[in-house]
Amino acid sequence: MKLTPQSKQENAIHPEEEKGVTIANGRAGELVLRQAAYIQAASSDNTRRTYQSAVRHFLKWGGVLPASENQLRNYLLAHAEQLNPRTLALRLTALSQWHHHQGFADPTAHSGLRKLLTGIQRVSGKPKKKAKALELEQLEVLVTYLDSRDELSARRDSALLQLGFFGGFRRSELVSLRVEHIQWEKAGIRILLPRSKTDQSGEGISKAIPYGEHICCAARALKVWLAAAGITQGLIFRGINQWQQVAEAGLHPASMNTILKKHAGNCGLGETTGFSSHSLRRGMATSAYRAGASFRDIKRQGGWRFDGTVHGYIEEADLFEENAMMSLLSLSAAGKTERKK
Repeated sequence: MKLTPQSKQENAIHPEEEKGVTIANGRAGELVLRQAAYIQAASSDNTRRTYQSAVRHFLKWGGVLPASENQLRNYLLAHAEQLNPRTLALRLTALSQWHHHQGFADPTAHSGLRKLLTGIQRVSGKPKKKAKALELEQLEVLVTYLDSRDELSARRDSALLQLGFFGGFRRSELVSLRVEHIQWEKAGIRILLPRSKTDQSGEGISKAIPYGEHICCAARALKVWLAAAGITQGLIFRGINQWQQVAEAGLHPASMNTILKKHAGNCGLGETTGFSSHSLRRGMATSAYRAGASFRDIKRQGGWRFDGTVHGYIEEADLFEENAMMSLLSLSAAGKTERKK
């Protein structure tokens, strides 16, 4: 039907109506963006980066998304002798999440794939690499060494390592600490973490670090660093350039490993390859347990979610102290002494 001039006028959209449609579309677009932001916030940055890396690896190998069970089987077989089975399991999880979020059937749910992965784990499984615990005595050596150096970076690193140890912080938590998170009290410092790995909802975790009376004192080291760097607000641990100027940007989490290994090597702590930022948390747990701290207090200070993680650290601390063979060896020694009489 051909429209007459009158009908065209009747069907035309009034400027005010057109404006209303534009506003409505704009609001809808804003809601879509807000929804995407909230969905993205549901996963931590580290988890998101790990999953994205896994998906990229699959695509680079030649995979296609959405994937088929047969593709994933070939992917596992191609990397069974190259990658750690735990890495393969993580990549399967990442691909599973991709399919769920995109609304596709999950090819990783097939029992045959899971059975194949179990077989790879039994044949190629290796012990999980664990960071070497930095014990309190070793931390004291580090602090003594850093205190002897007249460098701005030494002040920073002493505070960094001591806070990491006595606060049981993860490296991501440590480098994101801000002056505003610190509350100075008579007995020490109270630190409020707005968010952490075990507090994704942002309720906040509070940690207290008492003043030390001997070589180590995280609160004192922090005060010295802040005064030397002239930091009164914002990020606490920042980069320092060759002209000893303090940057606005904070340290990268990965720099923790470099800092610890460098100083451990310089002050003669022996082989440093086993040290990493996690050595501070492990060292706090094992040293505190040996000093008589309770399981509850150790778990709370480290912010661990699962009891099993803490039990693992404690058991390692007890490998020799609470060893069934010690009773046998003591009995054997006592028997030899008795026979000599």
